[in-house]
Amino acid sequence: MLIPDSAVLSAALQWLGHGLWDLTWWQIVLYTLVTTHITIAAVTIFLHRTQTHRAMDLGPIPSHFFRFWLWLGTGMVTKEWVAIHRKHHAKCESEEDPHSPQVKGIDEVLWRGAELYRAESKNKETMDRYGHGTPDDWIERNLYTRYSWQGVGLMLVINLALFGALGLTVWAVQMLWIPITAAGIINGIGHYWGYRNFEAPDASRNVSPWGLIIGGEELHNNHHTYPTSAKFSVKKYEFDIGWVYIQMMQAIGWAKVKKVPPKMQMGDIQPVANEKTLEAVIANRYEVMAGYAREMRRVTKAELIALKTKGGDISVLKAAKNWLHRDDDKVPASARTHLVQARAAHPVIDKMVTMREELRQLWLNTSQSREQLAADLAAWCHRAEASGIAGLREFSTRLRAARA
Repeated sequence: MLIPDSAVLSAALQWLGHGLWDLTWWQIVLYTLVTTHITIAAVTIFLHRTQTHRAMDLGPIPSHFFRFWLWLGTGMVTKEWVAIHRKHHAKCESEEDPHSPQVKGIDEVLWRGAELYRAESKNKETMDRYGHGTPDDWIERNLYTRYSWQGVGLMLVINLALFGALGLTVWAVQMLWIPITAAGIINGIGHYWGYRNFEAPDASRNVSPWGLIIGGEELHNNHHTYPTSAKFSVKKYEFDIGWVYIQMMQAIGWAKVKKVPPKMQMGDIQPVANEKTLEAVIANRYEVMAGYAREMRRVTKAELIALKTKGGDISVLKAAKNWLHRDDDKVPASARTHLVQARAAHPVIDKMVTMREELRQLWLNTSQSREQLAADLAAWCHRAEASGIAGLREFSTRLRAARA
């Protein structure tokens, strides 16, 4: 028996308006947020921490799930993503960096990040040099790579079936999620705006201390400081939701963490800094310099208060204070004049800056023997503790208690 045309039309309209699931608006929003969050988890855990940096191993179940989901939800090819990101780390903030806002401009990376990715994915040299070690099995060659766009097409069909016409909107959000959050916000803002825990050799920033929306990738300065760490949070107040998922998978045998951020151990204060102290300082140099930066800020604050009490001009020191703890090559030309003036007017500040650079040379000077570097560290501690600067003396004393 044939179904009347009116019944067919009614069924079609019902499907267009509600889809197979006939969900309420908030249920559809929840579905969209859950699916996009799974995509974020797949990117940060599988593509980034596992494939790119080898910070952890994933078992076959989560690996195959993430690969399938990325094909379905993004159409990204593992080898392409990994190669481009490895090149980003290798050539960070240079002309060869595929997506540096310091070179290409923040607007270019923030709004055209996905286009920059697609352009670099066509660079055969990048793929050959940086794409090694990624999956190359039958399903990768014959489905995920060969038919990369069909995955997102299938996702569109699924969404249309489940939600009717509204499924197109759901699909659009899913497709825009990674280009906006990862390619735009992390690659763009993550190298342009935010706070820095460590003086990493690039412009990386932590966008937020709470890595929830982008799976922990918000902690970008931490990641660039310790790129082979599976954990991105380092401070007590920071949260990396990707690390939570990794710990859950590790608990059931689906993942194995290889490396986390180093933590400097403290022991008894040694009379003189020795080779073990040197080993601890070099192994934890970013943490050491972060501690020095805290002392620098305390000393600078005290200088500002003293200057203000005397009715002096605080404008120069105030303008320079954010650059006193930065490496010389990271100080912009616009801040150098204030920096020179501040150091000339404040001997204590000048001493702190000078001692910082001398300390940094311990791991930059690769031509010296271990014994000589240990002697240099001991001499540095002696000068620091004889400087008459309380913050410098306290920092040096703590340094003599460091153990790797």
